[in-house]
Amino acid sequence: MSAAAATDGLSWGTAWKLARRELNLRFKGLRLLLVCLFLGTGALAAIGTLTGAIEGELADRGQTLLGGDLEVEIWQRSPSEEEMAALEAYGRLSSGTRLQVVARNGENTAPVGLKAVDEAYPLYGELTLGDGRSVGAPPPGEAWLGQGALDRLDIGVGDAFTVGTATLTVGGVIDNEPDKLSEGFQLGPTIIVAENVPAEAGLLQPGAMYQSKTRIAFDGEQDPEAVEEALTEQFPLAGFDFRDRDRASPGADRFVGRMGEFLTLVGLAALVIAGIGIGGGVSSYLEARRSSIATLKVLGATSRDITRIYGLQIALAALVGSVAGLAAGLAVTPLLAVALDGLLPVNTGFVLEPGALILASAYGLLVALVFAATPLLRARRFPAMALMRARVAPLAKDGVAIAWVGGGLVAIVALALLTSRQPLLAGGFLAGAAGMLVLLAALGLGIRWLARKAPRPSNPLLRNALANLHRPGAATGALVTALGFGLSAFVLLAAIQSAIDGNIQSRVPAEAPDYFVLDIPRDQADDFRTLVQAEDSDAMIRTVPALRGSVTAYGPEDNQTRVADLEEIPDGAWALRGERGLTYAAEIPPGNTITEGQWWGPEWTGEPLVSVDEEFAASIDMQIGDTITIALLGVERTARVANLRRIDWESMGFNYVFVFSPNALEDAPHNLAATIELPNVDDTGPLLRALVQRFPSSSVIEVGQVLVQAREILGQVGLATLAAASVAVLAGLAVLLGAIAAARAARTYDTVVLRVLGASRRQVLLMQFLEYALLALVLAVVALAIGSGLAWLVVTQLFEFDWLPDWGVVLAVLGAGLALVVGFALLGSLPLLKAKPAQALRSL
Repeated sequence: MSAAAATDGLSWGTAWKLARRELNLRFKGLRLLLVCLFLGTGALAAIGTLTGAIEGELADRGQTLLGGDLEVEIWQRSPSEEEMAALEAYGRLSSGTRLQVVARNGENTAPVGLKAVDEAYPLYGELTLGDGRSVGAPPPGEAWLGQGALDRLDIGVGDAFTVGTATLTVGGVIDNEPDKLSEGFQLGPTIIVAENVPAEAGLLQPGAMYQSKTRIAFDGEQDPEAVEEALTEQFPLAGFDFRDRDRASPGADRFVGRMGEFLTLVGLAALVIAGIGIGGGVSSYLEARRSSIATLKVLGATSRDITRIYGLQIALAALVGSVAGLAAGLAVTPLLAVALDGLLPVNTGFVLEPGALILASAYGLLVALVFAATPLLRARRFPAMALMRARVAPLAKDGVAIAWVGGGLVAIVALALLTSRQPLLAGGFLAGAAGMLVLLAALGLGIRWLARKAPRPSNPLLRNALANLHRPGAATGALVTALGFGLSAFVLLAAIQSAIDGNIQSRVPAEAPDYFVLDIPRDQADDFRTLVQAEDSDAMIRTVPALRGSVTAYGPEDNQTRVADLEEIPDGAWALRGERGLTYAAEIPPGNTITEGQWWGPEWTGEPLVSVDEEFAASIDMQIGDTITIALLGVERTARVANLRRIDWESMGFNYVFVFSPNALEDAPHNLAATIELPNVDDTGPLLRALVQRFPSSSVIEVGQVLVQAREILGQVGLATLAAASVAVLAGLAVLLGAIAAARAARTYDTVVLRVLGASRRQVLLMQFLEYALLALVLAVVALAIGSGLAWLVVTQLFEFDWLPDWGVVLAVLGAGLALVVGFALLGSLPLLKAKPAQALRSL
């Protein structure tokens, strides 16, 4: 190499030639970098594409999903003429009613969501049938049915069935219901009928539990929120609930928000773990190229030349890994979409979100640059002889490398905060990840210190295994980091999944009432009990008055807070949003416990009183003696808070935030709701048919079907969570394997010396087993604490579920992870036994 070349350094073209000659087409030595970038970039690409596609569907199809620009909902009545005139001033209207009923065909029954629509339906989108027709409201005497209703009733197109007192004919099978998602959860499939059918079928009697919905298609450009405010001001006691095209499905919006937050955490976790793996992989690769780097330096290569040659190799591997990750992310998105199909409006086909792909690429390449730069910058700044002696005299720290990594980490944090929908959440997670890295690094130093200070065991294998944890050049720090993240990922996944399963079991219990019955006329309560007890004399029947109303004001009598004046509903005060179920009772409801105050007596005739859920009261700082004002059928009523209750929300009975004294509400039009338990009846079919025939305007709901539907929905959430969280586990496994491989490469010399000194293969393997077992056992406790802590945050704070993990499952998964770690370590040690002493010693 000429003096001029040595002074000027290699050109990029020459550096590329040298890099290409040395770089194996199969990227041998850089596969860990490839795998980590593949997983990290792929996870971010899939997450960004999926959430972007869902949010795009919700935004682009807001009018179609809602069925209008604005929807006005009212319980237990239809809009008055004055209210309809006010709504018509804003545009075209489509009105109708929604209620739960039971459809009948002979002895076959099916709980269904009855959807009555007018001739203007749908204002947006198309209602299509299975035969390809695009339709609106059914003609007189006909109905459009969901396939589930046909199957349950055992009927087909052209057959007759009964709803309430009306007999209808199946006119077609619903294929696409454009506003289905905005209708929310309903018990059973949909049946669409003409607007007049519920009234003619006797289903809209005074006090009946139904909901009227009026959709508005605006004339020209109007702000939905401004229209809401105007209507609320004009009709303050109407009990209007509003939804607009920008929040067509609040339940879906909340679910997407929660799942998006969780997926963001998964992506960031995969990113952090990938960075650790990249750093370890590049360090291992450059360590294997130690002789080549030293030779180049002896021949006159500058530090910049070394950076260019090996930087090009690493950049090419990073580019290949990132592109492969993007392709995998695009390919796996349809699978995640299938897991969420039916819950969210997501395209289950191929979806392209350029912004998500660009962001994933930026993250991947930036992480590769930051973590790969550290070993590369360290290697370039040392003379050839230092590189030659690196096996026994490890390279010192490089201040420039530390500064580079610090700047890169700042860039990653800035990118995460600027692009996250939840900057505080992303920042908190990154801070937690940094804290976890610091903790594991400190733990690695602590283990080395303890191993150095511990008494020397008499067993030579155990003594050697302990010495390997603190000897010069020991990979204890890297192994602690990799094992800590890997085992924590196992615990995290097991705790989240078992907690979701626990919520399915507790929130959707196996034992529950056999039936819920809605809209029982008050004057027929005795007939209802007689009919049920004729089927089973030991039947347990609980009836409660069922009303709907909204809280309009609360607080001290002389200084009430108006709900309409609140800029934001306090956390936990969800009962202030819209209309809620109301009831009254003379006795304390079953499953409720008074925690403060006194219950009114059965003959109470004083001022109207109310009992309030203690958690709700705490959220709005409500005290005994305060007052609550509700709007009930357009009339305000005020009651004083007499006591606070603790409610067992997990019971499958009637639970109300507000329970009033009888004299507060009993004069309002209302019906009864009931639960029925039949301890001596196996076949509940005869009673179901008798109830439907005797009380045609009531809704009889078999709880078993509801439980199945709820389990299916929560099961879908669990499946999507499992698929997403598994990415972090795979990334942790990749880093773990890389760390084991790097440690194996560094121990070739030790193994050869031991073999020369007479150690058997069994002894070498046993020594490896003891070393990794010691590390794994210590880290198992740490991983249990970290993984379960992160899982608690995800389950309770993001999904807002109860913390109900199955610790037996968690410990079993952790045990399997420990076995996997030790198994990988032993498998990684097998090649050491095949090393030929003479050849290995000559290469050192």
